[in-house]
Amino acid sequence: MPNDPTVVVGVSGASGAPIALRVLEALRAAQQPVSLVVSNGAKAVLREECGLEAEALRPFATEYFEDGDLGAGIASGSHPTRGMVVVPCSSNTAAKIALGLGDSLLTRAAHVHLKEHRPFLVVPRETPLPTLLLRHLTTLSELGAIVLVASPAYYLRPQTIGDVTDYLAGKVLDHLGIAHRLYRGWKVASEAP
Repeated sequence: MPNDPTVVVGVSGASGAPIALRVLEALRAAQQPVSLVVSNGAKAVLREECGLEAEALRPFATEYFEDGDLGAGIASGSHPTRGMVVVPCSSNTAAKIALGLGDSLLTRAAHVHLKEHRPFLVVPRETPLPTLLLRHLTTLSELGAIVLVASPAYYLRPQTIGDVTDYLAGKVLDHLGIAHRLYRGWKVASEAP
């Protein structure tokens, strides 16, 4: 499926790097082309939470861009994509997108998705949610973004952090319209023994 439009995955510097990694793994398993942008802040979080350098994510991407590459195709609305997710989405990144600050490739690509009315998700992993972040997330929602807070689904009775991570990655793929087997839905889960 190399000619299919890519899913743009932006990884920003919030806690939750394992969710980004699982999303990338699931997209590769689904044979979905990916355009990947990793912010400088995300590089530090990847090292801290996953023991990985950003280079380790390159094999999951069809295209890998540096965050400063504002000339990349995904910075233009004329470049077709299937959608975009910022996972995890830091407070700083959410604020920049909500306020229209396209000073990096990640935030510029986000603006493209909003203006073109393409699927656009942000996955904040913050608790408690401070008022300013709530305001920015509300603005993003009003602009058409899906705000997918990284909250576990206890009704699925997760046994490991991997189960929680799979659920969150699965929710991202759900909203991008990509089939997966990362978690079982409510009715299926409630019928389990």
